[in-house]
Order: sequence, then structure tokens, then C-alpha cells
Amino acid sequence: MTAAIEAAATPHGAATPRRFWTLALGSVGVVFGDIGTSPLYAFREALGQAGGVTPDAVMGVVSLAFWALILVVTVKYVLFLMRADNHGEGGVLSLAALAETAVGRRTRLIFILGVTGAALFYGDAIITPAISVLSAVEGLRSVPALADHVSQSVVIAASLTILLGLFLVQSHGTAIVGRWFGPICLVWFVAIAGVGVPHILAEPRVLAALSPHHAVGFLLHHGLAGFFVLGSVFLTVTGAEALFADMGHFGRWPIQASWLFFVLPALLLNYLGQGGFALHQIAMAHGAAVPNSDWFFQMIPLPLRIPLVVLATLATIIASQAVITGAFSLTNQAIQLGYLPRLTVRRTSETQAGEIYIPQITILLAIGVVLLVGIFHTSSGLAHAYGLAVTGTMVVTTTLAFIVVTREWKWPLWGALALIGPLLAIDTVFLGANALKLLSGGFVPLMIGAALFFVMATWARGADLVRRKAEHDTPPLQEVALSLASSRSVYRAPGVAVFLTSDPTRVPGALLHNLKHNRVLHQANLIVSIETAQTPRVEEAGRAEITTVSPDFTRVRLTYGYMETPNVPRALAALRGQGIRFDIMNTSFFVGRRTLVRAAHPLLPPGMDKLFIWLTRNAADPVDFFHIPPGRVVELGTQISV
Repeated sequence: MTAAIEAAATPHGAATPRRFWTLALGSVGVVFGDIGTSPLYAFREALGQAGGVTPDAVMGVVSLAFWALILVVTVKYVLFLMRADNHGEGGVLSLAALAETAVGRRTRLIFILGVTGAALFYGDAIITPAISVLSAVEGLRSVPALADHVSQSVVIAASLTILLGLFLVQSHGTAIVGRWFGPICLVWFVAIAGVGVPHILAEPRVLAALSPHHAVGFLLHHGLAGFFVLGSVFLTVTGAEALFADMGHFGRWPIQASWLFFVLPALLLNYLGQGGFALHQIAMAHGAAVPNSDWFFQMIPLPLRIPLVVLATLATIIASQAVITGAFSLTNQAIQLGYLPRLTVRRTSETQAGEIYIPQITILLAIGVVLLVGIFHTSSGLAHAYGLAVTGTMVVTTTLAFIVVTREWKWPLWGALALIGPLLAIDTVFLGANALKLLSGGFVPLMIGAALFFVMATWARGADLVRRKAEHDTPPLQEVALSLASSRSVYRAPGVAVFLTSDPTRVPGALLHNLKHNRVLHQANLIVSIETAQTPRVEEAGRAEITTVSPDFTRVRLTYGYMETPNVPRALAALRGQGIRFDIMNTSFFVGRRTLVRAAHPLLPPGMDKLFIWLTRNAADPVDFFHIPPGRVVELGTQISV
């Protein structure tokens, strides 16, 4: 995929323009699905917090929405953060890995920021499908012929049916439906722009909202209510993280072009259209109070409402699929970087490396979405829970960007503060505005994020503890290899033995137990360790590092990027030309099976010890994770107290 992106961005070759526009169209369907469906509910929710539908409120909300899209999405993400890529990959964990490379180690601050951003993303991944699909199905009520027949129970039932159907098809991959993502979202953005234009022409005074004085004046004159409105206005930019996170799939230039020349204009035309329609309704009321309503669907001509509801539902399904896929990708990164235990990662495509399916994450997301729909019932209710997780992730991203700019790009402190200071200030203001919704629903993503932060912190701390105990309990490989070279008491079995270990400098536990109990040593022994680089991918030429320890022992260090899934047999087979004796039918893979038990005096804090033991017992089998043929595996266990 990276090569395709580079080819699209290269000015050479006749096929380059076609590839570029293919990627740009694909980004419209995947990257912008979440932010593209925000017009369904963002303007309605913001205006509902304004204390009344008045011309000042309409102009203020439209102005705030416009400048949020310009400052947060365009300036921060499209023009700045997309330059802070980690070898073409974006997202909070990619940025954390880049920050670690810049600093030279994993510091406590970078770890906390990375885990916090990842944990909050899962909160977003649960809320987005629920609020998006609910808001689209609720559009059926705007059709007069259906209004009396579409009760809230019908909306909930239809939404749950669509969402559960979406989760059920995850195991089959998204290649088939993915082909329609771009074209459907292309039609969606054209449609939302088209329905907005007539209302702008009918009320051209709404264009004055592009002036920032309407936004500033609204906030100054509405006090705390203005802050509540600002929290709802943030709904217009939810999904901005996808611009950065999905950069590795489509490349910086296709995403930037799609946003600047297509998606942003379509969104602005729709929000201006909703504002113009609201101003027209106010004028038609002749001084009477105008209730807040579903402005998006109400401004659509009656004959087009049902087709737009169907199109909106398809768009929200795509937005939901994009965030589900993002959760899979983030989980795979977290596993490789050591933030989560090994989970079952299944590839649903032989050609697309990023198309994966993780059953455990699918089940957890489905349960979370169903619970949210059952608890909040409406998209308006969910809007109170939305935003806090996204703003938290944005603050984390901006902070990590400051580390990258000062340590990797070597910017002077004053230059970094001049750029990132205002961006961080904007993020903090939005975070504070959304914090006002804490008791009315904002606690939901925080609870989800806190739980996942605890899980990730527990796994990282426990894994480090087990690694240090293993180092203490096992002798250096060099010493044992030299002593075994002259040993006559050990039976030399023919063939090759592969020992998987996390520390290649010390004797693997499986080898130690095989010698202790069976007195057997193979003629050739490969001590194989798997390491994860702080880059998304590693070139095949630099995949393996081979070190001869003794005539009987060879150390092989395999390095994978955090976007890759290790395949040990394939990697070893590729080393035959470098003198590695490897024949899968003449090779035994020895895997150490650790059983963790609670120590009399636990080494982990209360709660963490039980959770870590449970996570270890439920982690995916390393045989499956490293793609080792089960028939060639020998497992030897050991018990460790934590």
C-alpha cells in the first residue's frame, strides 16, 4: 500500500494521475465518513443549546462551525499534523512511536499519552456507529406519510438491526462493500451540498456568518450557554482524527486534495444551507417562537426526503465501518507495540495488508453499541456523550506533536510554541466545553477510556515484570552454548530446533527445560526473537539479523513494523540464502508456555495482579499469532509467580 501511495504522489509515469484520483475517491469513502455525517445532528444539537432559535443564535452557530472546520480540521490536521507522519503512517500510536524514536526511549509521559489517546479512541469507536445510524433512521420522522408510523421503538429496532448486521459481516472482510464506499460517499457529499445551496440563495445574509466576529460575539454575549453551544459545535469536527489515522492507507496528498477541494466545500454549503433555512423559518414566524427541529431533513424537499434518508443511512453505515476498521488497526498496532496482549488477528484479504478482523474487538464494540442505543435511545441523547473522547484524543495528539516538532524536527522552542500553543489552546477550550456534558453523558467515553487505560497499563507493567524475572532466572545463552559444545551427556537429535524467545541473549525457557528433563539437543538450534520497530513497516532486506553464537546455536532477530503481523516460518524460509538451515518438515518449533500464579506477596498492585493473570491466560496462542504450523510445535511449560 505504501508503494502505491508513493507512486500516486510521484510526478512520473502515465498511470500516476489515475492512481491519485483512485486514492482520493477511496479517501472520500473511508476517511471522511464520520465527519461527513455530522451535518445530520451537529447543527441541530448546537442550536438546541443556544436557548432559543434566534437570528443571533443561528449566525453564531454557523460561524462557530465554519471556524471549527477551518482551524481544527484544515489548519491543524490537514496542513500541519499530516506532515508529522511516521514513514507514511498517522494516528495517535504512530505519533507516539515517532515521539519515542525522537526521544530515544519510551518515557513515562509518552507511554501515558499514547495509551490515553488509544483508550479514548475506543470510546469514540463505540459512540460513532450508534449516533450516526440513529440520526439517519430518525430522518424517517421528517416524512409526513411516515411520521405517525415511525415511533421511537421502531427507530431503535431499525438502528439495532442495521448495526448488528454490520458487525456480523465483519468476519467476511470489507473488500466487496468497500468498493462502494467511495462512490456512495461521493454522491452523499454532492447531495448535502446540493440541498444547502437553494437555502443559501434564499437567505444570502447567512454568508455573513463566515466573519469570525459572529462567533466571538456569540460566545461573549451568551456566557455559560455559549460554552455549552461550543461543546455541541465540536460535533462538526468529530472524525478529524481519521484524516491523520488513515493517512497510511491513502497518502497525504489524496486526502488533502479531497478535503480542500471537495469535502470541506460540501460541508460548508450544507451548514450554511441549514443556517439559511433556519433564518427563513424565523422570518416566516413573524416574531413567534421557532422550535428547534431536525434542520437537515426539514430543509430537504418532500419528494427527496426518503431517498436522502436511505442515502444518509448508507453513509452512516460507511462511517461506522470506517471507525470499526480503525479500531481493528489501532488494536493491531497496540499489540505489536506491547500495549495489549496478543489477540486473534485474522486477515480477510490476501492482497490488502490492512484488511484485518479481530473477533474479540468486534464482540466488545457490538456490546458497547447495543448498550449505548438501549441507554440513550436518541441521537440527541448520545450527542451529550459524544465529543469528550474525541477532544481528549486531540489534546493528546497535539501534545505528542509538540514532542516530535521539538525533538525530531529540531524546531526552536519559541517556534514550536508559536504554532502548537494556539492549537493546544483551541483543543483545551473544546475539551472544557465538552466537560460541561460530563454528567449528562460525557462520563460514558471517559469510563470506557479509563477501563482500557487500566488494561493497557496493567499489561505493559506485568509484561515488563515477567521479562525481568525471566532474565533473572535464566543464564546467558553464550555461556550455555559453549558448555554444550563439549558435552557428551546430551543426545544430539537430527534436524533443526527453533526456540522462540523474547530475550535472545539468554537461554529460552523451553530449551532449558528440554535439556533439564529430556537431555536432548538438536544438531542445529535457532534462537529466534521477534521485535517491533517504531516504524510501520520494515523492508525485507532489513528484516533479519543473524548472529552465530556457536557451531550449534544461531541467533536470529526478526524485526517487524507495528503495522505488520509476524510470520516466522516465512521469514526463516527467506534466510536459506544466508546459510540458515530451514526445512519446515525437518524443523521443530519449541514454545515456552508460561503459567502465571499469584505470589504470596504479589509484585503488582491489587487488582492489577489478577487482571494481568487473566489477560495472559486469555491471550491468543503464540503458535497462531506467529503463523507456526501446529503439527511442528513442541510446548514446554513453566510457572511464574507475580
